[in-house]
Amino acid sequence: MVFIALSRALTDMLRPRIFGIVLTGIALTIGLFIALQAVVFFLIRTFVPGGFTLPFWGPIDFGTALSWASLALFPLIGFFLMAPVAAAFSGLFAENVANAVEETHYPHAKGQSLDFMDGLLESMAVMGAVIVVALLSLITMPILGPFSPVLFYGANGWLLGRELFQMAARRHLHEPQATALRQVNNTRITWAGVLIALLLTVPVLNIVVPVLAAAAFTHLFHLIRATTPRTR
Repeated sequence: MVFIALSRALTDMLRPRIFGIVLTGIALTIGLFIALQAVVFFLIRTFVPGGFTLPFWGPIDFGTALSWASLALFPLIGFFLMAPVAAAFSGLFAENVANAVEETHYPHAKGQSLDFMDGLLESMAVMGAVIVVALLSLITMPILGPFSPVLFYGANGWLLGRELFQMAARRHLHEPQATALRQVNNTRITWAGVLIALLLTVPVLNIVVPVLAAAAFTHLFHLIRATTPRTR
């Protein structure tokens, strides 16, 4: 069921309406990470004092050296921050993507759009939790060693699955019903979230994953609901 939802979502990515959202997501994500790297670069250059002298080279300013060295951390920043970025962007993309998917695949079972601010606030809350997971993963990496990715992907998968499924379900169900449906199907929803978390760590591809995730969880909700008569 999870792979069916993902395969349908991949096909949807090429539909003109969703492809436009993909392009918007790419622009926003690239802009966000360039802005973040620029802030780190200039903060280091401004607030790191001191320097040293190398033989045959001359004086080296700490701030200048570290600010340029910070550019090498860009991939690492992307690895740990793509999940919270996806959680934040889900509030921006989810409604438009869900509308497009349902109009194409489920025209007789279209949901009601959620209030934008409600979705955004939920996304921001999950983004905060995902950032905490990323920090914990960094802190515990020397202790957990090869098991650190289990924490990173497992916790992010659960958080992203919970958030994205809840958004899709609340278009059709009241919040208690949406929560109950999610809890009954928590295992497959978490696995879907883990797959999304894995895709978020694939360079380049991760830029389009927030839109892919919104489409995939819209499909997953309808597939789950179709096998759960009591939620109809």
